[in-house]
Amino acid sequence: MIRRLHDADALITTTNPVTGSIIPVTIASGQSTWDPTSAVVFVGARAGERPSAETCCDYLNMFTGRDTATTWTRTHTDVTGEVLTHTDAELLGRHIFGDLFT
Repeated sequence: MIRRLHDADALITTTNPVTGSIIPVTIASGQSTWDPTSAVVFVGARAGERPSAETCCDYLNMFTGRDTATTWTRTHTDVTGEVLTHTDAELLGRHIFGDLFT
């Protein structure tokens, strides 16, 4: 979920699908703060010729760390993708969403 705040440009909150932990990312003045700082993003897709909302969106997840991302990928063997650091995830987000992410 993305919300606009009065003291930040945006607050992104999601839940680690393995642990249920809430992961907030605050964006203020173009800078992000991830909690925890060890959080990572898995960017993946399921093979097939369907709309990207069906093949990608369910496989874009944030995790509290690489260990829980690895646990999740081991149980979702039909999904290909990679684990990104928050720096790489932000670069990808800016590439995909352009001005909406800044």
